[in-house]
Amino acid sequence: MMDETIAAAAATLKEAGVDTPEHDAKLLFAEAAGCDLRDVDKAMLMGERLDHDAAKFDAMIARRAKREPLQYIVGHAPFRYLDLQVGPGVFIPRQETELVVQEGISWITKNRLCNPRVVDLCAGSGAIGLAIVTEVQGSHVWGVEISPQAVAWTRKNIEATMRRWPALASNYELEIGDATSPTTLGKLDGTVDMVITNPPYVPQSEIPEQPEVRDHDPELALYGGNLDGTLIPERIVRRAAALLKPQGLLVMEHDISQGDRLAAFASANGFGEVRIRNDYTGRPRYLVAVRSGD
Repeated sequence: MMDETIAAAAATLKEAGVDTPEHDAKLLFAEAAGCDLRDVDKAMLMGERLDHDAAKFDAMIARRAKREPLQYIVGHAPFRYLDLQVGPGVFIPRQETELVVQEGISWITKNRLCNPRVVDLCAGSGAIGLAIVTEVQGSHVWGVEISPQAVAWTRKNIEATMRRWPALASNYELEIGDATSPTTLGKLDGTVDMVITNPPYVPQSEIPEQPEVRDHDPELALYGGNLDGTLIPERIVRRAAALLKPQGLLVMEHDISQGDRLAAFASANGFGEVRIRNDYTGRPRYLVAVRSGD
């Protein structure tokens, strides 16, 4: 019976154009049953039955069939070792951004930095900064976010993270403001070890086809400010150049079409050793650059 319920739900989602209908149906069933996805997989394999809230499951499937993001429906999203609260008004953290975080952490480790000072521009849910502050011992992170809706989610995730790691309560600071403004965190200019960021970068000429992205991700966190989407990333490069100390690092996610332009822009605005790194699919996804100077 459970198999039939999940199969019928998956068929509904497939008809609605959902990319991963079977996975989504099982995950939503797990949510309605108050268990983990692996418990559903095990029960299906063993031919066992799991009790679930049928009305809740049907309602969630109906929402997903309307192409509401899965993460909004369940209210959370995994990111590295964190489980972040998300919902309308905040950008859902993506898997490729985990690579951006790993790049930054690997650099800190390689350079044996003690108590690194890190700024996360365009913090959104807080994913990048909270990952760093929980994974890099002694790090101090400043997150910057301007959207009131996103800030509400950032604060929820800060509170949840600090309940789990109370010793880190003073190691993360949230600044509400424009990440591109020279006055935002101006007191830190020239003192930061790393700026790490996933800014808005989607070209306005390339509106996403997926309804989950186009209709639900906040435009403020999505579009880069002009036709090719580089306006805000370029402003972020300039702000990072001011924040960083000489030999500090900038790691910035970008659109696959923007690598060459942003690399050239960084080289002309205070950075050396500029490189473009690929994502899991082999596409150019983020910029890595070292602040010039001794």
